[in-house]
Amino acid sequence: MQFVYNVILVLHFVGLAALLGGFAAQMKSPDKHVTKVMYHGTLLQLITGALMVVFAEAGWVDETINHSVVGTKLLILIVILVIAVWSRKKPAPQVKAWAAVGILTLINICIAVFAGAAS
Repeated sequence: MQFVYNVILVLHFVGLAALLGGFAAQMKSPDKHVTKVMYHGTLLQLITGALMVVFAEAGWVDETINHSVVGTKLLILIVILVIAVWSRKKPAPQVKAWAAVGILTLINICIAVFAGAAS
């Protein structure tokens, strides 16, 4: 099961890369907006994050979950998802939505690194 957990973790990082990469790729663009890649990265992070918690809680892997950290990260990810869904039909530029997604993604990364969702 550890191998499957590690595959899910890699996919979680792919979702992170889609979010952060979509943000960074538009730094110099005048038409900043929340892209489909960023939206799908958010969904991938949500699904894989939930699966990692299930694996840890079921005892299938040797991970201890910090529920307050996971809850905080989930709340931030839901805000990112709401922004992504809300801005999908709006025309570019969407500088505020784009910036909010990028900043919240960076905050989630800092929480994961410094507070540690799993140990």
